[in-house]
This record gives sequence, structure tokens and C-alpha cells, in this order.
Amino acid sequence: MTRSRTRRAATLPVAFFERSAADVAKALLGKVVVSTIGGEETSGRIVETEAYLGRDDPASHAFGGRRNAQNQSIYGPTGSWYVYRSYGMHWCANLVCAGPAGGSAVLLRALEPVAGLDVMGRRRGSMAPRLYCAGPGRLCQALGIDRRLDGVMMPPSEVVVLDASDPDPAEVQTTPRIGITRAADWPLRFILADSPALSRRR
Repeated sequence: MTRSRTRRAATLPVAFFERSAADVAKALLGKVVVSTIGGEETSGRIVETEAYLGRDDPASHAFGGRRNAQNQSIYGPTGSWYVYRSYGMHWCANLVCAGPAGGSAVLLRALEPVAGLDVMGRRRGSMAPRLYCAGPGRLCQALGIDRRLDGVMMPPSEVVVLDASDPDPAEVQTTPRIGITRAADWPLRFILADSPALSRRR
């Protein structure tokens, strides 16, 4: 998708996120994230997501309905951002789904860079461009995302998700989630299997 086509695309409506996190996570594949943080445009096509199901999901920050100073935004309005610090090292960006009661959200795990690769390279350092957004921490650094986005509604924030054509169903695969210890076997990771930008290959 070219830069001009990206700018003409419509931002996903809040209604897109008014369903289960698993459904949203799969439907987000192929959509385009555009960041204008710091006045610099960067964008990438979503190729990897993970669903976290809230109160009944042992891997969710909302498991059992727990609340603390760090996870309040996971109970925010549908279509808002939940951004948290992972292991005290990097930011992770999620979109809240299905209303505030359940605390469910989708983690953006990887993007294929589309525009602003020079900006991404400056933020990420020396590496192959396909790796700029290959992982939730890398993704946030490349797009300039940090805690300031936490709790903000996606439209009309500085980071929006634009509609795009759905990928070929043959490209879409479902796998267990990765990088967690609880409920690690739940099949809630969704990928475009042939993408070179995945956070973890087969």
C-alpha cells in the first residue's frame, strides 16, 4: 500500500472492536497502523496479533477482574488504547475490545513497514527494515508509541488503524500465543504466515 493510498483509507470505526478479542485479532490482519507521533508519519501493515480474553484468561492483565495502577486502561472504552511496560524494558500496544466490563484486548505483535522507514530506522538503530516492527516492543519504538497513548481513544489519536483489503484466507494461520507462561497453549495468536516481519518464524 502506497503512502497516498494509506492516507485515503478510512479509520476503523469503534464498532469494529465491539466483539470478542479473538475475532478482532484475526480481523486486524492486513489493516494498516499509521502513527503521526512527533509530527513524523510512520505506518505498517498488521501481520501478527494476539488476543487476550480478560477475566477468564490467565494470561490477561484483567484475569480475575484484578485492577491496579498499571492496568486501568484495559477496562477502558471499546476501541481505546491500552499501553503497558513489559519487563520494565519496552512498551506494548493493545486495543480494547468488547466493552470495558471484560477487560479484553488485542496485542499488536508485528507490522510490515509501509512508510516512514527512515524515521523507523533512526528510532530502531541498525537492522534490516523488515525487523523494525517485528515484535511488540520494536513496533512501539519504531512508531514512537509510549505510555502517553495509554487510555486514549484510537480515533482520533495520533496512532490510528486504517481499513484495508482482507488478506487471502490461505495466508492466515492461528497458533498458540508466545512469550507467556500461563495459558500458553491457547490458540489466540494470528499471523500472516508468509510475512518476513513476524516476531517469530515457524
